[in-house]
Amino acid sequence: MLTGPTLAKAPELPQTAPVPQLNQQVTPPPPTEIPVPEPRPADAPAAEPPQATQPQSGQSQNGQRQNGEPKTEPPEPPAIAPQPPEKPARAGPPASPPGAPPNPAEADKKAEQKIVPDPRSAAIAGKEMPGEELACRRRLKSMGVDFEERKPEHDTAVGCSIPYPIVLKTLGKSIAIGPEPELNCQMAEAAVRFAASVIQPAAKAEFGTDIKSIGQASAFVCRPRHAGGKLSEHAFGNALDIASFTLSDGKEIDVGPTPPQKDAKFLDTVRKAACGPFKTVLGPGSDADHSLHLHFDLEPRRNGGTFCQ
Repeated sequence: MLTGPTLAKAPELPQTAPVPQLNQQVTPPPPTEIPVPEPRPADAPAAEPPQATQPQSGQSQNGQRQNGEPKTEPPEPPAIAPQPPEKPARAGPPASPPGAPPNPAEADKKAEQKIVPDPRSAAIAGKEMPGEELACRRRLKSMGVDFEERKPEHDTAVGCSIPYPIVLKTLGKSIAIGPEPELNCQMAEAAVRFAASVIQPAAKAEFGTDIKSIGQASAFVCRPRHAGGKLSEHAFGNALDIASFTLSDGKEIDVGPTPPQKDAKFLDTVRKAACGPFKTVLGPGSDADHSLHLHFDLEPRRNGGTFCQ
């Protein structure tokens, strides 16, 4: 048997991808394998952070169905911002729950409305008239004042008290007053002196004639002040309200917010001069309660002070 030389076996070449032939169509990789570039931050739409969900049956971890089709989710409805409740037209004070302690502001207001005790409320008439009361009456008679005595006024429940009241019929020899006011003697004397020293000269200077009579609106009245908190000076016969003046020629001067020019000048003179002889002077412009009269009283004030408006 003839044998020849043994041929060496050629080394195996590494396998390479087949080179596509010319005009041969190249198949692109599946769409799922092509990486999609992330949008730039400026162009990326705002989105809710992803929420982790469990894959459903027939769905893979990357959100695609096992058959290769991408999962289509219905669009989420836009979020609706909650609307604030309508503001009430006018907010009232909050109602206190049952059993809650009283509102301090309301308690203070009620406390202010309570009548503060006045030491004059305890004054009662004695068996004999005091010396200062007798002296006051002698002075009134010397000025030609016509007056008469009245029984003591005392109301324990309210606190009103005039131990020795008198009723004035005139404010001197030439000036009448009506209706006849009931006052304590000290207030009566102050009114008589003021009429003679201020009211009569002011009328003579402005109108060229004398005062014939004075119309009063209030004297003794058992009541607290309109604002509450204290008894009125009227409750002690210590105040007189004047509503009008009548001249000897018949002209009437009414107290009011807008009197005629000459009347206003006369009333202003009387009102300004009253601050001092009287401790309280009020009138039109002070408040609604004094728009139609002049209020004069002898309220005892600390250090003899006055309150004039």
